[in-house]
Amino acid sequence: MNKKSNGQADLPVQIPSVPKARYDLQVLRSLRRIIQAVDIYSRKLKTTHQLTAPQLICLLCVVEEGPLNSAAISKSVFLSPSTIVGILDRLESRGLLSRERDSNDRRIVNVTASDQGIQLAKVAPSPLQDNLANALQQLPVLEQATIAFSLQRVVDLMEAEQLDAAPILETGQLNVIGEKDADSKTIESQDQTRNEQRSA
Repeated sequence: MNKKSNGQADLPVQIPSVPKARYDLQVLRSLRRIIQAVDIYSRKLKTTHQLTAPQLICLLCVVEEGPLNSAAISKSVFLSPSTIVGILDRLESRGLLSRERDSNDRRIVNVTASDQGIQLAKVAPSPLQDNLANALQQLPVLEQATIAFSLQRVVDLMEAEQLDAAPILETGQLNVIGEKDADSKTIESQDQTRNEQRSA
């Protein structure tokens, strides 16, 4: 034990305890609990507001950043272009947004929120799980930033920057394209799109 310089009695040194469980399993369990909680909340959101979480996220994106084309929306919300098309079709059929060709470039189709879509966005709950959204707001800004940066670090460690977000919104199969042959990439891409479209 180390003595203090002022001659006071020695104090025991507190050594952090290392849990017996493996850290990778702890992380896996935590991720699974997060995915399950998000899945339950997404189902609740669809029941109470007739919107899936991906639809709400896209609507909020158009309301806050629009007009946008589908490619810009896809990049902003981390969903594949094919999934975005289906979501926009559903939102447009409900009168929540409209699509019009750009006056300067007819090849570009811009998406704009309707008055009804804007009003819905104002009253809609957070696309994030209720308890988590409320709890985050009660935390100091520094702690909120720490949580956000830590989660981003997990994404970086998983090398999942190119992973579309829709599978994360449900409990379906997660697909990350790695160093595989072209056929495997095609199969994974098709599976990922199907997972997205089911959750959209």
